[in-house]
Amino acid sequence: MHKRILAVVVVFVLTLLFTSHGQAQDAFYKGKPITILAGTGAGNVYDIFARMFARHLGKHIPGNPDIIVQNMPGAASMIAANHLYNVSKPDGLTIGAIFPALYFDQIIGRSEVKFDWSKFIWLGSPAKSDQLLYMRADSPYKSVEDIVKASPAPKCGATGTTSTAYYIPKLLDQTIGTNFEIILGYKTGTDIDLAVERGEVICRAFTIEAFFAREPFFTWVKKKLVRVLVQTGKKRDERLRDVPTIPELMDKYKTDDMGRRLANLVLAGGEFGRPYVLPPNTPPDKVKVIREAFAKTLKDEAVLADAKANKLDIEPSTAEELERLAKEVVSQPPDTVAQMKKLLAK
Repeated sequence: MHKRILAVVVVFVLTLLFTSHGQAQDAFYKGKPITILAGTGAGNVYDIFARMFARHLGKHIPGNPDIIVQNMPGAASMIAANHLYNVSKPDGLTIGAIFPALYFDQIIGRSEVKFDWSKFIWLGSPAKSDQLLYMRADSPYKSVEDIVKASPAPKCGATGTTSTAYYIPKLLDQTIGTNFEIILGYKTGTDIDLAVERGEVICRAFTIEAFFAREPFFTWVKKKLVRVLVQTGKKRDERLRDVPTIPELMDKYKTDDMGRRLANLVLAGGEFGRPYVLPPNTPPDKVKVIREAFAKTLKDEAVLADAKANKLDIEPSTAEELERLAKEVVSQPPDTVAQMKKLLAK
């Protein structure tokens, strides 16, 4: 009898605590907008994902807050990451949507890095991001083999050293002997694409998903303005069956073990995908709420339909997976750091 009474009391107390917690979160978030700080310009796939979350995330958060997107482009989202880490209040009201390879600059000790990649609070990623490198079809470079020891070097555009547009061609230079010239300083990927149309640069590396998701690439493919020369990933994308992968090229060119370790570290950026993070020191109760909402959003039928309409692939990574990977990538031996410094040398 006493055990039965005790059990009833325990259930009552737990129910009361759960209800109180839910009511507290509802009271906190109700009427307070949450900002997604997107480290890119408007209109590209990073921004499209952020705006999709803005439409759907709030309904999975107690109090159903409005979600707004604030674009903060520049330096391959370094500006946004530094702002989130050092300026944004850790109150559960600001979420960062940042580039996946910012850990590169931390590994090599660049002074502009004002964050510790492993100390961001990870929410997860809606998709992994294998990449490709396209080249203007009217250029003399018809294959990766044409760029090995090429002179003159084909010019690719990039926003910053931790952008795919920079590190993929540089990785090819270091592992198989290609010869690219990277033109830095573009503010957004769209600016690079416009430069390609003008002939200012003739190549760019970025995500496969974006290439198949939006203009100008639909039109470019139709008009055969560009061709895809290489892709990342362990196997070929179904849409790029005739395009070699970096692992295949490393086998062909007999890349050594050091080069392969470097490639594994660099291509881990694809595992981070399109990461969403909170500032360090965000209270655990707010972290729990946002993480749960993030996970529910990625299973929401309306979100899946929205993603399909926008030609976005949903292949989620969990907060725990990214947290573990973040700690792993920033802990590198000196010889790997030296190779990374060489790769990222401007």
